Amino acid sequence: MDGANLEEIGKRISERRKLMRLTQEQLAEQMEVSIQMISNLERGMKAIRIDNLIRASQILGVSTDYILTGQQTDHDINSLAEQISLLKEDRRKIVEMLVTFCLQEQ
Repeated sequence: MDGANLEEIGKRISERRKLMRLTQEQLAEQMEVSIQMISNLERGMKAIRIDNLIRASQILGVSTDYILTGQQTDHDINSLAEQISLLKEDRRKIVEMLVTFCLQEQ
């Protein structure tokens, strides 16, 4: 993989980790790797091994496709829908309003 792809992969891992309110240390612990490895991944300094890719996707709740390419799959969309369904009604309405607003901006 070239450097640009590694940086994009790292950016997606970092963004998703932060969205899930995980520290690099927490992600490293759950993946059973070093914090340095997570840091290197997120900065695009190292390629991710297949076994770590699978573990990261499971922990972060996204597909391996999303981590590697940025393309969402049906699994990613279903996972998001499931998370939204767990919200209390007032929070779900906020998400609906945000989606409506974003669609109008296209």
